[in-house]
Amino acid sequence: GGSVQAQLNRNVVQVKLGAGKTVAETLASYSNDSSVEYAQPNYIYHVSAVPNSTKYAQQWAFKNTGQTILNTYTQPTGTAVTATHNGLGAGAVSGSDMNIEPAWGIISDCSNVVVAVVDSGVNYNNPDLTTNMWAGNAKHGTNFSGEGDATDPMDYAGHGTHVAGIIGADGNKTVAGLVTGVCWKANIMAVRVMDSTGSGTTAHIIQGINYAVTNGAKVINMSLGGSTFDQAFYDAITAAQTSDVVVVVAAGNSNSDNETTATYPCNYSQPNLICVAALDQAYALASFSNYGATSVDVGAPGTNILSTWAGTATTISESLTGGWIASGAATGGTGWAYGTFLDGNNVSQKALFDSNYTANANHRAYKNFNLSGKDAAIMNFYLAGVVNSGDSLNVNMKSSGGDPFSGGTNLVNGSFSSPSQFFSNSFAIGACNTAGCTLGFNLVSAAGSTGASGPLVAFFSIDTLTLNTTSYNTINGTSMASPAVAGLATMLRAYNPSYTYADVVNSIKNAGTATASLAGKTVTGKAVNVMSSLSYINTPTGLAAVVN
Repeated sequence: GGSVQAQLNRNVVQVKLGAGKTVAETLASYSNDSSVEYAQPNYIYHVSAVPNSTKYAQQWAFKNTGQTILNTYTQPTGTAVTATHNGLGAGAVSGSDMNIEPAWGIISDCSNVVVAVVDSGVNYNNPDLTTNMWAGNAKHGTNFSGEGDATDPMDYAGHGTHVAGIIGADGNKTVAGLVTGVCWKANIMAVRVMDSTGSGTTAHIIQGINYAVTNGAKVINMSLGGSTFDQAFYDAITAAQTSDVVVVVAAGNSNSDNETTATYPCNYSQPNLICVAALDQAYALASFSNYGATSVDVGAPGTNILSTWAGTATTISESLTGGWIASGAATGGTGWAYGTFLDGNNVSQKALFDSNYTANANHRAYKNFNLSGKDAAIMNFYLAGVVNSGDSLNVNMKSSGGDPFSGGTNLVNGSFSSPSQFFSNSFAIGACNTAGCTLGFNLVSAAGSTGASGPLVAFFSIDTLTLNTTSYNTINGTSMASPAVAGLATMLRAYNPSYTYADVVNSIKNAGTATASLAGKTVTGKAVNVMSSLSYINTPTGLAAVVN
């Protein structure tokens, strides 16, 4: 194998590689020598590097000092930015983090690897992201969500922007910004497959995966999930495997065992797939995180995670006690009326309901909401009661004002027959972003239709988003744990350009830190460890012993 360079202690020597020998070949040779207890590379260490991000001290996932995570941040421009969190992280344990600072002394620039964020889009104008976006086209990606400009992956939900910041927010600023990602320099492809309500279809997701693979992404993050095995989705991940792409996904947020109740894509079985559970600041399994002894691979920080956001979110509340127009007159007569009902906790709640369900009904109720200047808006409400088969409850909007059932846009048309069940509804209404936007409900019944209790509308609100370049948010979820691992996968491929997807997966799984809360809850029982993964030597393959 080689020549002795130094006696490090009584049992350990430093050996110089023989002429023409590689590290892998030499390790294999010594490992097969019965007189050698163990052999390892002569690792190179560097001074730990720390990003100059203004709020790095709040990013406990990278350096956990047991700090309290705040919820209000000031962007360097002086603009106050509010971010919320739910208080998870009590009992934080200093040192329980991703062990990333030593790795940054070796590599922080991952821009030679394209990483795709297949999500709700990315606000590519955020100063933490703008220099780290994919340059494959003018919009840094594309949009398959079916909402908005099909060429523009701008984020109108916030989720994808948060994910992108965890992977690759600029950690060494030449522009104003607050946070850092796993990679300080990155090459983030924005692939929008989810609409502003956070929903997307099989077709949207498959198109997104295919686009990412075709355009050179070697890592894909998908912080999304559903409960149904989807063959087409499964096949798209297999196609990504064929193209040597690592796919990182979230375990789910139902505090459930994925072995009992499957969550996809986490429960898909391809070897290029890594499924991630969420850890809190004490490195316990987060209270909401799914787990699975054979389906969930590793854990990563997923509570109180500060990252980039798409814009300013507001909620317009509605009391359901006044201002609605019914059949051209103030609500309260025939048809729609104000009232109350007892919810599941026996608490009285305000509601709008049709008090006179009769045959040949065409009862309308609508109200004006000023949505001027909003880039995205989502109407939320609950429905209960019964609408007979053949009759319908229509929900419409109209941006120009007036009766939305006269020249407006229909959002839903249907019947329902479960009076004891509330149905939660959310509809994107960003196209109604005017001062005169009207939203309404319309009960239509057929001749002879009688006996139904009629519809009841409750808990009405409108969530809005105004895009900006100053918003950040602190949120929780396995959606936040997944991109931490996707960022690591990107770093590994950047540092080891010859790595296959299998090399990356092995390095992440095998080099993690054994964590008590993950024992029996994940495949490896480990939390990701960036420096250990970067130092991990994959088992040499393709070697053969030759007798001379």
